[in-house]
Amino acid sequence: MRKFDTEAYRENAKKIYGQLGDIEKMADAIHERGYSNIILLGIGGTWAEWHPVAHVLRHYTDVPVYLENAAEFCIKEDKRYLTKDSIVLTASDSGNTKEIIEAVDMCKAMGVQIAGFTKSKENELGKRLDYIATITTGDCEDTYIMFFLLTLRMLYDRGDFPSYPKFAEQMGCIHENLLRIREEFEPRAQEIAKKYAREPYNIFVGSGALWGETYLFSMCILEEMQWVRTKSVTSADFFHGTLELVEDGVPVFLFKGEDEYRALDERVERFCSKFTDKLTVIDTKEFKLEGIDDEFRVICSPMILTAIVTERLACWYEYNTGHSLEFRRYYRQFEY
Repeated sequence: MRKFDTEAYRENAKKIYGQLGDIEKMADAIHERGYSNIILLGIGGTWAEWHPVAHVLRHYTDVPVYLENAAEFCIKEDKRYLTKDSIVLTASDSGNTKEIIEAVDMCKAMGVQIAGFTKSKENELGKRLDYIATITTGDCEDTYIMFFLLTLRMLYDRGDFPSYPKFAEQMGCIHENLLRIREEFEPRAQEIAKKYAREPYNIFVGSGALWGETYLFSMCILEEMQWVRTKSVTSADFFHGTLELVEDGVPVFLFKGEDEYRALDERVERFCSKFTDKLTVIDTKEFKLEGIDDEFRVICSPMILTAIVTERLACWYEYNTGHSLEFRRYYRQFEY
């Protein structure tokens, strides 16, 4: 696979799963302390990665779960649900994401406790967290794994997710599955990127547990890192505006999920198969997860999608555009 170190990936996988005990202790401590609601706090890609977590949690618990954009959270007037009895969960790989730090400081000033993920206990975010787990790799699937291990353990402690011990055990083989899935998808990633990397306009459609990753790939990868013009839209909203832009020559990428919103994805597929000759459908259901029960497939679906598009497809876009994934004109280059 292009620009992929298999052995390094396996070593990172051991580090991530090796944090299971620490993550469970963090969840148990949060449960013991108690909370009235769960606030998931992110911005940009981090908000997108919390999205499937919020989606899944709401299926299992009656505890209110709020997904907040940090920039909006800092200035919105109605935050009656935020009290000292809330628990805020957040993350920042760098530990210095401006909006995250501002939101965390606001919460701490109110006496709200914060749990989160970052690279070091000594960075700006790490020093502010009441509960912390360290991020040891940049792979997005590992973020999902850690987010779900923490939150589903919290639900298990409440009696809301009794399958947690089985889920946690089976996550021990998720990386080998995702490695194999990467290898299976590699030729297709190369083909898709060669065909579409220089298109002037692209539509990305997803729903449910995959919406966050759909949004992340189109915005954080293609727009920010590749300067590719995209439109991301949910399968539900597709038929309230975006459908009018579909015609032959317009690329539409549909990421089909495995939850209750799959029917909406299939509706988009039926429409686009008639009205554009450039429809690409990527269905997570087509990829096997060996050693993982079907009841956990929806939880794992964003991990599958990030492995094949945010990781592999992005790599081949970089090759075909000739534009480095590392280069930015504006993002974090100066104050704005």
